[in-house]
Amino acid sequence: MSFFILAVFAFYGGMHAYAFTRARNVFGFGVGPGVALVFFMLAMTVAPFLIRALELHEYERSARCYAYFAYTWMAFLFLFCSGSLVFDLIGLMMRTTGWITRSDVSSLLLSAQTVFAASLVLSVAICGYGYFEALNIRTERLLIETRKLPAGIDKLTIVQISDVHLGLIVQRNRLEKILALVKAENPDMLVSTGDLIDAQINHLTGLAGMFREVPAKYGKFAIMGNHEYFAGPDKAITFIKEAGFTVLRNESVTSGPPITLVGLDDRTGIQLKLRKPASEKDLLSKLSQDRFILVMKHQPLIDPPSIGLFDLQISGHTHKGQIFPFTLLTLFSYPMNAGRYELGKGSVLNVSRGTGTWGPPIRFFAPPEVTVYELVRKLAS
Repeated sequence: MSFFILAVFAFYGGMHAYAFTRARNVFGFGVGPGVALVFFMLAMTVAPFLIRALELHEYERSARCYAYFAYTWMAFLFLFCSGSLVFDLIGLMMRTTGWITRSDVSSLLLSAQTVFAASLVLSVAICGYGYFEALNIRTERLLIETRKLPAGIDKLTIVQISDVHLGLIVQRNRLEKILALVKAENPDMLVSTGDLIDAQINHLTGLAGMFREVPAKYGKFAIMGNHEYFAGPDKAITFIKEAGFTVLRNESVTSGPPITLVGLDDRTGIQLKLRKPASEKDLLSKLSQDRFILVMKHQPLIDPPSIGLFDLQISGHTHKGQIFPFTLLTLFSYPMNAGRYELGKGSVLNVSRGTGTWGPPIRFFAPPEVTVYELVRKLAS
């Protein structure tokens, strides 16, 4: 975990160094402005640590203001560097073409000032658009036909929320919009597939009660995501239970709901040495295959020996990258990045894009979602 954190901050620090170099080449500023810009960029690079420290000492207002600015800057910087790199690659390709064809392409190349300005304008525009995209929560529907519904039940509606990240940025107003969409579906069950909270839970007063107001005939169920571990598993579980959820930790529910639910703990618990590894196959193989088996697993990772032992796995975690082109990077770690995937042997995986936001309050080409699963009886052919 420490290596991962170092790698992330090395990457983020590298983006700042790249942007600093571009700015210096364009503006040619002296020592004074250069030192000021370096200090600003250092403050942005270590912002996640400083924000966490402010939260821990209950400077909530300062932490929230800092978070909004620093995480918006994070999105802007990523987009600026991405745009600049694209322009750099185009320029390199044109120079290479000119060298191969022995032609002069200098008149076609964009100046450093033009590239800087274009990247700047594009980044600001996307950040503006992305802020409103993050507020536009969509309802995604997945219809699943099954012969495993018990007699007397021809349809079961399950609503999934994932990666809400309640915290400094995602607060009451956003949660009201999310829960309004949930209530509109009149769910038989409400499930949360991890990262319901962000990092600190000392400023979530009243939010648990909002979940308790959501009716769900067969109950509410939740699993642990990586951020529940970052916040502290005991505190996170206390909040989730106060919200009316039953927390499933490598266990199943076979009575109450008309289907079997399996909740798997996030692997972050193992990485932090807070949980022991559990065999997914062993857990599933003990369950009756006559009942529809729904697996809740935060990260969209598949245990191959488990395929065929469940009907549907629902996951989140990826946010579909949240801000394109970061989606291209998340695809390396999670090839099943968003949407429905047929796994074979009757098993299906569906990955939510997430309902809230982590870090930047911005989404681009990855709108948030509330996912509605409609399990309907499959008629005999």
